[in-house]
Amino acid sequence: MLVMTLLAVPAGRSVLADSAPATHAIAMHGEPALPPGFAHLPYADPAAPRGGRITFGIQGTFDSLNPLVVLGVAPDAVPKYVQQSLLFRSADEPFTAYGLLASKVELNADRTRLAFEIDPRATFSDGAPVTAEDVLFTVEMLKTKGKPFHRSSLARITKASAPSPRRVEFELGDGSNRELPLVIGSLPIFAKHATNAETFGDTSFKPALGSGPYLVSEVRPGEALTLKRRKDFWAEDLPLMRGLFNAEEIRYDFYRDSNALFEAFKAGLYDVRLEGDPTRWMSGYDIPAVHDGRIARHTLHFDTPKGMTGLVFNTRRPIFADIRVREALGLLFDFEWVNRNLFYGVYRRAGSFFSDSGLSALGVPADAREKALLAPFPGSVREDILSGAWKPAESDGSGRDREQARRALELLKAAGYALQDGVLKSAGGEPFAFEITVTSRPQERLALNFAQSLSRLGITANVRLIDDVQYWRRLSAFDFDMIQWTWPASASPGNEQIGRWGAANAERKGSLNYAGVKSPAVDAALQALLAARAREDFVAAARTLDRLLISGFYVVPLYYLPDTWLALSRGVVMAGRQPAYFLSNETLARLPAAPAPAN
Repeated sequence: MLVMTLLAVPAGRSVLADSAPATHAIAMHGEPALPPGFAHLPYADPAAPRGGRITFGIQGTFDSLNPLVVLGVAPDAVPKYVQQSLLFRSADEPFTAYGLLASKVELNADRTRLAFEIDPRATFSDGAPVTAEDVLFTVEMLKTKGKPFHRSSLARITKASAPSPRRVEFELGDGSNRELPLVIGSLPIFAKHATNAETFGDTSFKPALGSGPYLVSEVRPGEALTLKRRKDFWAEDLPLMRGLFNAEEIRYDFYRDSNALFEAFKAGLYDVRLEGDPTRWMSGYDIPAVHDGRIARHTLHFDTPKGMTGLVFNTRRPIFADIRVREALGLLFDFEWVNRNLFYGVYRRAGSFFSDSGLSALGVPADAREKALLAPFPGSVREDILSGAWKPAESDGSGRDREQARRALELLKAAGYALQDGVLKSAGGEPFAFEITVTSRPQERLALNFAQSLSRLGITANVRLIDDVQYWRRLSAFDFDMIQWTWPASASPGNEQIGRWGAANAERKGSLNYAGVKSPAVDAALQALLAARAREDFVAAARTLDRLLISGFYVVPLYYLPDTWLALSRGVVMAGRQPAYFLSNETLARLPAAPAPAN
C-alpha cells in the first residue's frame, strides 16, 4: 500500500530543490519543444470557432462510465472530457507532457523523485479545489482497483506524500522505469470527497466529478452519452487549453454493428469517422453526401509506428503451445490474395510490432547493443530474425500456394501432427480444430477466408461472431482460442508494452497480454525499454523487443494502413494544423451555420 502522509515542510520549500529545478513540462527523451510561457500548442488555433455539437459514433455499447477499472465496458468520455490530469500530452512530440493541473513539476535526473505543484486556480466542477490528497487518492484507487496497466505501473511507486495541500511528491524506487513520471502525470484525477472508495471498482452510470471542461448531462445506458461544456471551467484561459475543446456539446452515439454505424454516418447522424475498412473507403463513399460536400474526406499521415494487427494465438491453449504450430498457421495466411481481392491492394503487410519506423527490426541486423541485451538469453531470437533476413511469408497470390502449404505441413509434422483421411490429427488421434472469435462482419469475412486456407491442410477453424458485450467479457477472461486484435504503437512505446507482453500480466484478467506471453527475455527487453536514457539505447531495446515477439510467433501478422483515413461531416473541422504524431480530437470545432438566404 502506498504511504500517504502530510509532512510538515515550510511553505514554498521543495525537498527536491537541490536536484530537481521546477519546470513546466517533462519529456520521455530530450527536452520539451515548447518553452515556459508558450502561447498555445502549435497545432491548436486559439481563434477556432466555439459552440455547437460534435457527435461521435461508436460501435458497441456500454454499461459503465469508468473505463479505468476491470469491470464493465465504458467509453473514454469521462477521463477525456470530464476529468483532467496533472500533465497534458502534446500530439506534436513523441512523448512530452505539459503542466495542466500541475503548474510546476520537479523531476531529478535519475527519475527517482518526482513532485508536482498543483495550480491554485484548479477546481472541480463543484467548486472544491484540486488538492494533493485528491492525487494521492487517485493513485491509490488505480493501484488497487484499476486496470492491470495502472496496477503494475503504479506498484513501482515506493512512497507518495503530500507535504502541503497543493504539493504532492513521489519516490520511484531505483528510477529504472523512466516513463513512470509521465504515467503518473497522465492519470485522470478523481475528487476524493466525491468518490466512494469501496465501490470504485464497480460498474456505475454515475459520472466521476472532474475538473475538466465538460459535465455529463445525459446518460442513456447502452445507447448515448451527452456532455455539455462548463461555464465555469477553471482553465478556460490557460495557454495549454487555447484552441482545444471547442464544442458546446459532445455526444457519443452507440451502434450495435459496423454496418449500422456506417449507415448512420452517411445519413448525417454523427460527425467524425475514422475509417479502417479499405472496401468502404474506396467504394462506400461514392454517395451524394460526399459529392455535394456534406461529408469531407481526409488522408492523414502521422510520424508514428503503425503497430501490429494480427490473428492472436492464445498460447494458454494446449493446441497453440508449440511454436512450430503457430509458425505453420502463419504461413497459411495469403496476404497477397487477401489484399488484392478484398482490400483494393491498399494494405501493407505487417511483420513488425513497430512497422514504418526506426524502431522496427524488420530488415535490420541486430547491433551490438541489441546483442548485449540478448546475451543472457541464448536462442531466444532466431538467427534469421537476428540478422534481419526474416520477413513474413510471401505467397504467389493464387490463394492456393503449394509451397507455403508444404512448409506449413512440415512444421506441423515436426510438432507431432499428421494428415489422416484429409484431417490433420495429433499423435493421440485428436483432430486439429479451434475457434476464431470475431465481433464484426469485416473480421468475420477475414476469418472465414483464413479458415478456408487452413482447411486445405485438414484444419478446422470455426468462426464465431458474437455481440460486443460478450466479446469483451471473454477477452477479459482470456476465454478464446484466436481473435483479431490491433496493438497500436506510439513514437515512444513504454509502460503499455508491459501490459501487452509482460509475464506478470499473462494471467491477470483484463490485461492486453492476450497471447499469454511469458518470456524472461521479453521481460528483460521491457525493462531495458523503460530504463533507457539515451535515444540509441531506447531504439536498441525496442528493436530487441520486436525481434523477441516476432521470434515467438504469437500472432499471424495481417496488415496495416500507412495513412489514417478521416471523414468529417460538413461544418466540423480540425482547427489549426495537423499535429505530427497522432490525431487530436480536442482541436475539432464546428463552424457557425451559414445564415439563411434572404427572401
